[in-house]
Amino acid sequence: MKPWARFDRYDILIYLLNYPAIYIANYVIFGVVYWKDWSLFVPTTLIANAWAVFVFVTLTLWMKYMRHCYGEPDDFGQRLLYSMLGYVAVMMTTILLIYWTYDQFGYPYKPETIPWVLMIGFVTNVTSAGCHESIFTYNQLRESTRREYQLKQLHMQQQMDVLKQQVNPHFLFNSLNSLIALISVDPKKAETFTEELSSVYRYVLRSNEQDLTDLTTELQFIHSYAHLLRTRYGAGFDLTIQVDGRYSRYQLPPLTLQLLVENAVKHNVVLSSRPLMIKIKTDELANLYVCNNIQPKKIKVLSNGVGLTNILAKYQMLGQPHPTVRQEADQFVVALPLIAA
Repeated sequence: MKPWARFDRYDILIYLLNYPAIYIANYVIFGVVYWKDWSLFVPTTLIANAWAVFVFVTLTLWMKYMRHCYGEPDDFGQRLLYSMLGYVAVMMTTILLIYWTYDQFGYPYKPETIPWVLMIGFVTNVTSAGCHESIFTYNQLRESTRREYQLKQLHMQQQMDVLKQQVNPHFLFNSLNSLIALISVDPKKAETFTEELSSVYRYVLRSNEQDLTDLTTELQFIHSYAHLLRTRYGAGFDLTIQVDGRYSRYQLPPLTLQLLVENAVKHNVVLSSRPLMIKIKTDELANLYVCNNIQPKKIKVLSNGVGLTNILAKYQMLGQPHPTVRQEADQFVVALPLIAA
């Protein structure tokens, strides 16, 4: 059997929906005697049922063949037209054959009832065609929605991968610059820095395997990252963390804190005489704040906004509320909504 010719439960349900038409048509043909005379009722009902099964199989196969030939959404008009033409042709032929069969067995039918029975056949045709087309269109829509959802998920994953690829080389580039600066100044510190960098970058590589990480893990990473910065800047860099323990299992995109701390270092003066002070804290509404004092460098740093853009894009892709960025007096503040696990 061809794949398009397979019957399903919806075909049976549509047949059962139109099944009473057999009895209505026989009543119209024979009148009240159809219900009173069992010697008429039983054989004519069997004959009508036999022809009904033939019509059901023939028209269902025809309809499925039309779907096979004209299955695209733009083919709706052709599919419905050819289906209805086939329905009308088969139904009219079958009704006339039913009358001929009754005549052969000598059952007393009324010829003037033929138009009425044809009308009943037409109504069942419209009902069947409408049900079949509605189910087919619904299945098409559901399949289209499923494909669209899968494509959207794939697109989001690809975007997340691109963003991760943007973060990792950026982070490594700045870290290597820091290492180069330390090698000539203090080789021992450079060695320690290299070990810490190795530890930090292991986390960076692992972060590529997930879209979210818990706050505890991210804070452990930022502690290591801050150690690298203190090694380079000494008393010029100060990090304070005041995070409520109840949010330890809450989540956020990995490397979010690193990007914000890195941006603060990139755009501000970091000197022992003018320390850059960064504070990470939470509030009662499960928001995580990253604040730093503003002391811009004299030579403005060229920035393409990749860090903040990446963070905002990640939250958007994850369907979460957007982080907010604001400047308050001499403070630059980024508020990150924590995501409940």
